Amino acid sequence: MGKDFSKNLLKSYTYWDVYLHENQGYLGRCVIWCKRSSAEDLTEATLEEREELFQILKVLRELVQRTFDVDWFNYSFLGNETRHLHCHFIPRYESKREFMGVIFEDTLYGHNYKTDHSFETSEELLEAIRNELVKNF
Repeated sequence: MGKDFSKNLLKSYTYWDVYLHENQGYLGRCVIWCKRSSAEDLTEATLEEREELFQILKVLRELVQRTFDVDWFNYSFLGNETRHLHCHFIPRYESKREFMGVIFEDTLYGHNYKTDHSFETSEELLEAIRNELVKNF
């Protein structure tokens, strides 16, 4: 994964790890990372990896929905910048949300998501979101 994201680990499974994305412009955004080092393309996932991935997506969807009252979810398998099998799990919000005094606003709700690289996620905020999700996992 290039950088060390281990501090953002939410849960480890047999074939996948679930990390909180370091940019929380979309509150609760996660990355689901395939542990198999040779994994690149979703169509090459093994049967076991696919089955576990769908279990994780269901559990994560319910968890983030319950925690942050999400209106919709996007799932993205791009691989453009990082050529390894992973899923961007992006909660979408029709209206503003507040967490730890920070206002989260999904200005593109109803349209394709776009990472707001100017959104600053402090270490304290990232840790608080991570702790909230881990306690509810």
